[in-house]
Amino acid sequence: SSGINAEYGLPGVAVPVAFPGGECGEIREAFSLPSSFKLVPYRTDKCDNEGRLITPHTSVPGVRRSDVYTVFGDYCYHHYMQDKFNDNGWGCAYRSLQTLCSWYLYNGYATTPVPSHSQIQQILVDLGDKADKFVGSKQWIGSVEVGMVLQEWLSKNGTTAEHRIQFVSSGEDMAMKGGLLSHHFRTQGTPVMIGGGVLAHTILGVSYDTVTGDTKFLILDPHYTGKEDIATIIKEGWCAWKTDNFWVKTAHYNMCMPQRPA
Repeated sequence: SSGINAEYGLPGVAVPVAFPGGECGEIREAFSLPSSFKLVPYRTDKCDNEGRLITPHTSVPGVRRSDVYTVFGDYCYHHYMQDKFNDNGWGCAYRSLQTLCSWYLYNGYATTPVPSHSQIQQILVDLGDKADKFVGSKQWIGSVEVGMVLQEWLSKNGTTAEHRIQFVSSGEDMAMKGGLLSHHFRTQGTPVMIGGGVLAHTILGVSYDTVTGDTKFLILDPHYTGKEDIATIIKEGWCAWKTDNFWVKTAHYNMCMPQRPA
């Protein structure tokens, strides 16, 4: 049968592949991918309909090294001040959650739009986690709430997906989470939301040396307030590699680690 040529995002990197008759079995076997990994066409557009950047970490130097494990597939970079909405100073976890939701949307596990801040708040009220007055407020949310909303939003999309909350007792201990995170990106491939102190970030990957344990973290920062300019975002470190010194030593952290639907 005739070959069908397409580009697919395979372990964090866009690779041109061809499969006969639309079959994906050979691709899964070649890359040792479980059947739960959906193969969706790699996006060639760099922005969504609202101008948000798509999968900006592919422009970060060093993401294609052999010791690097990154998110599998596309997502959208959500950050402060988008959607003509001022959440500067309180909405970082909401934006990280939106990035997580966009991953499920772009990778074929959801069909409804990424939820807004008020929709996120309403979900938490409907779940009984917050009082009615929470909707429309500027109250922060954390990793636990992010996991609750993500799971509920996915269920409304007909998708069942669990999430794991990983407690880290201090920022200093993040240096020892390279193995955990590399395993997550190899087996799940989803972005990770992390909250600690008063800040939230999104982890898109790790550089992990299995011999020395040295770890660097590929961070997408939702606190950015500027224009959707990839050169500025990369140059100023809003999407960049960070060492373990990035984490506040005295703060404890919770990571929301979404699981890929079975």
